[in-house]
Amino acid sequence: MPLAVYILALSVFALGTSEFMLSGLLPPIADDMGVTIPQAGLLISAFAIGMVVGAPLLAVATLRLPRRTTLVSLIAVFGLGQIAGALAPTYAVLFASRIVSALACAGFWAVGAAVAIAMVPVTARARALAVMIGGLSIANVLGVPAGAFLGERLGWRSAFWAVGAASAIALVGVLTLIPRIPLPDEKPQLRREVSIYRDAQVRLTVALVMLAAGGVFCTFSYLSPLLTDVAGLDKGWVPSVLALFGVGALIGTTIGGRVADAHLFGVLLSGTAASTTVLVALALLGQYAVAAVVLSFLLGVTCFFTAPALNARLFNLAGAAPTLAGATTTAAFNLGNTGGPWVGGTVIDAGLGYPATAWAGAAMTATGLGVAAVSLRLKRRTRASRVVVSMNKKAEKADRTNNPVRNDV
Repeated sequence: MPLAVYILALSVFALGTSEFMLSGLLPPIADDMGVTIPQAGLLISAFAIGMVVGAPLLAVATLRLPRRTTLVSLIAVFGLGQIAGALAPTYAVLFASRIVSALACAGFWAVGAAVAIAMVPVTARARALAVMIGGLSIANVLGVPAGAFLGERLGWRSAFWAVGAASAIALVGVLTLIPRIPLPDEKPQLRREVSIYRDAQVRLTVALVMLAAGGVFCTFSYLSPLLTDVAGLDKGWVPSVLALFGVGALIGTTIGGRVADAHLFGVLLSGTAASTTVLVALALLGQYAVAAVVLSFLLGVTCFFTAPALNARLFNLAGAAPTLAGATTTAAFNLGNTGGPWVGGTVIDAGLGYPATAWAGAAMTATGLGVAAVSLRLKRRTRASRVVVSMNKKAEKADRTNNPVRNDV
């Protein structure tokens, strides 16, 4: 595995830490900026909105640009966004910095995945992507708790400075270790790729991803105040619990990734049902410290257990649209990450308390379970979408007439 792939993983570590670390920093940010915790929670939604917009936009906009130059530009903009956040004098400036950082993050994900694939033989592509995505898992295990720890000891701005420093290290690595990647000979036909959205199964899977992610992040975004104000834990416990969530996420991803290929819908249905159960239990037992800690760990397991299957389902359906498949997956997850914190903030503003975020999250994942069941029933009845089958045949025909994939990097 080329060292450059691990540099991409380091970059993803910085990106993922920035995206999720606010879950442990909402109270100090709210106090410093003079806003409510639900308003501070909208900063999480702002990042997710930037990811939703940035993934397809930058995937298309950077198609003909040199890959290494694009990665350098995006990680530099991302790092500057972290510095802007650390220096933000007002909530509005901080909000804007999150959107800019998210746009750069989305673009880096889209281009970085293509670069990781181009640097290895066909037989090592899945492993290369697993290494790159592993940076996100490590961000949940180490980066997010470290951000909460720094926020507790040195103030929330220190967490932004730390991510900015990690981005600078990643920038140096990209500059020195990412090789020149040749551009594809044939420009993708975007008009043909857009037709994947006519497929009902694609729309159902996008809805499932949104609901599964949104239900979990409806609660996870406000986990810090739930642990301190409801469960009665000291603030010093928050980084440890977030780390425990990250460990659960790593375990869930590992197990789900091994099982999903053989039992994709089994993972989707069981994982979504398990997330719903954990959220209901958290709503009922969140006032007890031990239960809150254990359930936070289990929430990480169940949420990320379904993630490989959700990704695989969308790529299976939209694989004939290589430009938009990854962007659609990223956008769908982040639509959930946008809606979840907003729903959670709404129920808190309504005076229902932090446990109500778990009830709202459970309602979203339970709806997602219903969507998964409809998708499975439709799959059994129709077997395959005519839209997807037609596109796959066209893609196979193009593969036979064009040069094979180059692995000369």
